[in-house]
Amino acid sequence: MASWSSDTPCSCDCFVSVPPASAIPAVIFAKNSDRPRDEVQEVVFVPAGTHAPGSRLQCTYIEVEQVSRTHAVILSRPSWLWGAEMGANEHGVCIGNEAVWTKEPVGEGEALLGMDLLRLALERSSSALEALRVITDLLARYGQGGSCREDPTPFCYHNTFLLADRTEAWVLETAGRLWAAQRIPEGARNISNQLSVGTDISAEHADLRTRALAQGWWDGQSTFDFAQVFSLTQQPVRMEAAKARFRAGQQLLQQQQGGITAEVMMGILRNKESGICMDSGGFRTTASMVSILPRDPTQPCVHFLTATPDPSRSVFKPFIFGAGAAQAPQVLSPTFGARDPVRTQPRFQTQVDRRHTLYLRHQVALGLIESEQDRGQQLRQKQRDLEQEGLEAARRLLAGEQVPPPQELGGLFQAFVERESQVYA
Repeated sequence: MASWSSDTPCSCDCFVSVPPASAIPAVIFAKNSDRPRDEVQEVVFVPAGTHAPGSRLQCTYIEVEQVSRTHAVILSRPSWLWGAEMGANEHGVCIGNEAVWTKEPVGEGEALLGMDLLRLALERSSSALEALRVITDLLARYGQGGSCREDPTPFCYHNTFLLADRTEAWVLETAGRLWAAQRIPEGARNISNQLSVGTDISAEHADLRTRALAQGWWDGQSTFDFAQVFSLTQQPVRMEAAKARFRAGQQLLQQQQGGITAEVMMGILRNKESGICMDSGGFRTTASMVSILPRDPTQPCVHFLTATPDPSRSVFKPFIFGAGAAQAPQVLSPTFGARDPVRTQPRFQTQVDRRHTLYLRHQVALGLIESEQDRGQQLRQKQRDLEQEGLEAARRLLAGEQVPPPQELGGLFQAFVERESQVYA
C-alpha cells in the first residue's frame, strides 16, 4: 500500500493561542485543511446521543464499540468519509489533525483514519486531556490505517493532533501505535506535517523508548528527543517544505503574542506567501476553522467555519452550540448509500458528485471574482461585510452586550449560511 508520492497532498496547519498569548481571556484555535483540490468538505452537526449497550459504530472502514453517550459535535469533514479534519464539541473541545510520516512503517490494512480518531475523541470527551486519552486508547486497540483520499491509488499516513479546550492545549504526535504528547499551558503553538514534540514530553506511550532503543534509533543514554528519534532520516520533498511553513507559522504567531484574536488567526490562515493558505498543483486549502474558547465557562464558545475552499476568498461563519442548533442543509453533501464508491469493493473505482449547494454557488462566485473585476470586487466586499458582522456578533456576545435566546444562538450558523448563499445567488 502506497504511503507517499511526490504529487500527493500532505499539508495542513494548526494553530492555538493560550492566554497570555491571546488578546482576551480565551483559548483561540485555528486550522487550515489542505486536501485534494476538488475534494468537497461539508460542515456536519451531530446532536448528542445515547446508545444501547453493545452497540457498534461504523467508521470510515471499520466498526468499533459505541459508548453509552456521545456529545454534540460540529465537524468539517471530507464528504466521503465518516471522520473529520477538524471540529469541536459542546464542551468546548477542539481538535485538528495532520499527516505525518515517521520511521515506523505505515500500516498495510484498513483501520481507523486519523480523521476517525478525531471525531471519536470529540464525541467522547469533555476536555482536551480526555480527548487525548480517547485517541491513544483507540489507537492501542484498533491502530490507524487505510487510504486517506478518495482515489484508487492508496494514500496512507500517521497523524499528529492539536487538541484544545477552554484552559489548555495538547500536541499529540503518533508513530504507528506509539505516541508522545506535549501540554501547552500557555503561549502560542503550531504544527505543520512534521514531528515537533522534542524533549518536552508531558505524556508518552509506555513502550516508546523501549522501541526506539531496540531499533537502534536511540542510545538510551542521551536526552530523549521524540521528534529527532522518530523522524525519517530522508524526508519527502513536501515534508521538507512543511518545515518552512512551520517556521513561518511560528513567526506569525510570535509577531502577535499577547494580541492574538480570532481575526488574527483568520489572517494567518489566509497567508499565501508562507504557503499556509495552500493553492498549488493538485491540492489546496479546502476548508478552514477558527474557534474562540473563553476561560469563563458561562460564556459560549464560538466556532467559525468556511465550508468552502480558500479562506482568502471565503466567509468564516459563526456556529454556537445551543437549543436551536441544527444541520444547515446548504453545506451537506449528497449521499449515495450502498452505491458510494467508498463502500463498494474495490474502493474508489468511480467518482460521484459530492458538491453541496454552498460549494457550487461559491465556485461560481470565485469565477466571477477572477474574471469580472467590478462584479468580483462587489462580491468580495459582501463577503467581508458578512464575516465582519459575524465577528462583531461574537464580540458583543462575549462582552455581555448582546445575549439572544439560546434558540437564536443555535441557529446562527444556519442564518449566516443562508445569507451567504443569497450573496452568490
